[in-house]
Amino acid sequence: VQLQASGGGLVQAGGSLRLSCAASGRTFSTYATGWFRQAPGKEREFVSAIRWSGGTTYYADSVKGRFTISRDNAKNTVYLQMNSLKPEDTAVYYCAATPYGLGAGVDRRSWYDYWGQGTQVTVSS
Repeated sequence: VQLQASGGGLVQAGGSLRLSCAASGRTFSTYATGWFRQAPGKEREFVSAIRWSGGTTYYADSVKGRFTISRDNAKNTVYLQMNSLKPEDTAVYYCAATPYGLGAGVDRRSWYDYWGQGTQVTVSS
């Protein structure tokens, strides 16, 4: 599975962006997918994850109520809709995929086998 993240950019606080994670590979539709982010000088942190069927989602407390993860398996794409953006959301955003479903490790980097290259999101105040 190869992942390609896109959709990042520069936006003012309170604005919105939609990130996309396009995947190659016929098995992607059976993989759980997550989004992580890494700000300068900080560890990469969990943002959100979605089950392969799209029926179950998880969010970090810091983005709950503002971000929405979804997927379109026909297009092999997972989305992250980000609303009410804050300067502290500034980071490089990475998508990742795992064949292990959404278990106890869903918020850990080690749970995911495949990673995209990242897309920069910058929120100005």
